[in-house]
Amino acid sequence: MTPPLKILSLDAGWKTCDASADCAGIPCRPHDRCTAHLTPAELEVFLVGLAPGHGVDLRGTVVTEDLLTRVLDAVGRHLGRARFDRAHFTGPARFAEVVFAGDATFDHARFDRLASFFGTRFTRNASFREARFSREFSMHGARVRGHGAFDRVRIGSDALFGEARFGRDASFHGAEFHGFTAFDHAMFDGDAIFRAARFRRAVSYRKAVFAGTAGFEGAGFHSGVFLTQIRVGRRLALSGIHASGPLELEVTGCPVDLAGARISGRLTARLSDADLDLREALLTATAAVFTRTGRLRVVSLDRLDACALTLTGADLSGCRLAQVRRPEALRLSACTFAATPKGVRVGLRWPPVLWWTSRRVVADEHAWRGWSSWADQPLDPGRLAGLYERLRRAVDDKKTSADFAFGAMEMRRLATRRRRVRIALAAYWLACGYGLRMGRTLCWLTLVTAVTAAALFWSAGAHPARRPISHRSPTPAPAAHASPAGVN
Repeated sequence: MTPPLKILSLDAGWKTCDASADCAGIPCRPHDRCTAHLTPAELEVFLVGLAPGHGVDLRGTVVTEDLLTRVLDAVGRHLGRARFDRAHFTGPARFAEVVFAGDATFDHARFDRLASFFGTRFTRNASFREARFSREFSMHGARVRGHGAFDRVRIGSDALFGEARFGRDASFHGAEFHGFTAFDHAMFDGDAIFRAARFRRAVSYRKAVFAGTAGFEGAGFHSGVFLTQIRVGRRLALSGIHASGPLELEVTGCPVDLAGARISGRLTARLSDADLDLREALLTATAAVFTRTGRLRVVSLDRLDACALTLTGADLSGCRLAQVRRPEALRLSACTFAATPKGVRVGLRWPPVLWWTSRRVVADEHAWRGWSSWADQPLDPGRLAGLYERLRRAVDDKKTSADFAFGAMEMRRLATRRRRVRIALAAYWLACGYGLRMGRTLCWLTLVTAVTAAALFWSAGAHPARRPISHRSPTPAPAAHASPAGVN
């Protein structure tokens, strides 16, 4: 009898089982059928031939719970090279405490029930590319010495990677997590890439350690994401992410990239000794970024659109604020800004001698005055005046607010083209610093008083007062006394 025509899968990559036209299992030598289609006697012979450390090739095979258990028992739960590509696990797949002495591949595999790799040891590489997990997937406490590949996996329920350790890079590019996901206390000795991954429910990375880069570029978070108390050796990349729920960050000692992020839930970031990039980010809910210890430097806020962003203790001395879409929505508390130059400067331009009063300025004025170099075109004084006016209401420090009000008037004076207005503003600046430098007014009053007193003193010394000339009245002559007449 002629066997039925078998249609081979174009991407199987191996000769498939002859027992069924629908079976993609690799034949078990010396048979032309896969392990799932062996007779009980043939299967027994196959199992007897296994020993601890032997490799297993069950590519494309339908693996029942009983078959998996018997295979793992036959090798003493110690496998060599293990190939489960496109395998179909119809029952619970329990690989707990199994040791894979060689590479383990589960690419395109299907798991209909629980897939447990609890405490499993992969001494080399582990690959689960495009695997499908209908139920829970656990790698809690697993160890992968080599590379871990989970690109485009789909996990229908909870995914547990707590306390797992990856000796080299781990990639979850395009992975889909439909249940709760936990990477608490996980360790990545290389880069951990979650680029374009999708998390349908909450995901936690509490106290996870990333020796290299933690890359989440373009990832989607449909619920809460908690990157708290994590350690990152190189960079935390969250550029282009979409977060619908709350996002909590707590990281120390690495750059944090949130460029182009779209966050509709509350953002809370506790950063220490970190550089933060928020350019082109969209924050539609309240956001708070602050530091507890160390330095928090904001690299860029260009084209940031935030409805309510509070920055506490941030260093904004090198961050330009001109392109923030809504500067009045910022709340700047205890932030550090750039400052005017110190000391006296002598140059060839007018005026030849410059002495700047100490005040806080934004980096945009630094760029316009040429105190610092920027690649793009700096703002003109007119726009700088408007920026200062909008920012002075955003700061909570009275001195900084006064400095920004001074900057607004200064830029308005430099921007006006009407000579009379400019002269009036110059006089206002010279007399009392736009009403914000009362010490200058006191100095002028002291100077005027001193000059007036000196003039009066000089005038009094040059024209001494003349005394009036008095005429003496003649002194009357003393009266003559008649001598007594003598008697003859």
